[in-house]
Amino acid sequence: AKPDFIQWAPGLPKTRSGKIMRRILRKIAENDTGSLGDTSTLAEPAVVEELIANSLYNLSA
Repeated sequence: AKPDFIQWAPGLPKTRSGKIMRRILRKIAENDTGSLGDTSTLAEPAVVEELIANSLYNLSA
């Protein structure tokens, strides 16, 4: 199997304890960015905004 799209990112959405928030990554990949849920526990919330801005759905628009 091969990926359809590879997205480079400045970082991953991680909690302050270092756990990767896979739920947020999944929602961005599914273009369901309206309901990301609680992002207050993220170490760097700006990473999520960068991922959304550079997502496949925004690049093709």
